[in-house]
Amino acid sequence: MTDAATATGTGRRPCVLLTGPLHEPARRRMAEVAEVRLAPDTRPDTLRRLVRDADVLVVRSNLPPDLLDHAPRLRGIVRPGVGVDMIPVEAATARGIPVANVPGSNRQAVAEHVMTALGLLLRRQHRMDALLRSEGWAASRALAEGAGELAGQTLGIVGVGSIGLRVAEMAHHGYGMQVLGHQRRLQGLPPWLAACALDELLARSRCVVLTCPLTEATRGLLDARRIGLMRPDALLVNVSRGATVDELALVAALQAGRIAGAALDVFTEQPLRTDHPLLALRNVLLTPHAAGLTDESLAAMSEGAADEVLRLLHGQAPLNQVHR
Repeated sequence: MTDAATATGTGRRPCVLLTGPLHEPARRRMAEVAEVRLAPDTRPDTLRRLVRDADVLVVRSNLPPDLLDHAPRLRGIVRPGVGVDMIPVEAATARGIPVANVPGSNRQAVAEHVMTALGLLLRRQHRMDALLRSEGWAASRALAEGAGELAGQTLGIVGVGSIGLRVAEMAHHGYGMQVLGHQRRLQGLPPWLAACALDELLARSRCVVLTCPLTEATRGLLDARRIGLMRPDALLVNVSRGATVDELALVAALQAGRIAGAALDVFTEQPLRTDHPLLALRNVLLTPHAAGLTDESLAAMSEGAADEVLRLLHGQAPLNQVHR
């Protein structure tokens, strides 16, 4: 294997720039062959300044679109995780800079989050807890009226990739749910997962889960018209990206009771504004883009990212290269 310092072509020690922390064992592996720097913040000017010296960039935050104009040494970009919408992939491809991700590393964490969120919404347990603390036993217990069970419900999954398929497996085999799936290519789904057009899936499903990547085709996918197709008892879980949903249309539907509730982990603007109307809704469960964050998933993402960084530093092509 080529020595990493020699691979820079100058004999200097290569530099790996992190926009967010990785698990320490993964960082130590990279530090054996490179200087590893953690950006003190993710402001565009900070990243533009620091990326000048970087040979590999490890991305856990949105990059400014012109970042690569300031990265003369960059030989690769690695995303610990799956979604690469925060990276200017086309600009990297035009410059011959490979972009790699770590698919599957957080699928279990996100899938468990989805099933937990659906259970909380159906049983109203998050609201029960708050009411028990603030108003007492009787007020909290009253929320049990109308509570539901996951078993026997219809679950529609939009985007049956690694995460969506794991959600489907848990829902069908663990809870006995009927599962519908929609994606660009509907062939090759398991026989117990019914391929379905998007409008039909929305109309039939008690529970709808968005696990699709953010692309130009999925931006605004769940617009006012499609939200209007959903059942009045429908529950929406979004662990995809906030921009896949028309947020104002969703707020209006939730306020009017046209759908029963939602569990949202991602938002059009992040962090969520303190005056956002979603914060005033009692039929919404909100989490801060944390569905994929567990000790186990962070370790897997970090180790997978370190593997790709080391390949790049040794002049090898990444194993999971993203193409567009």
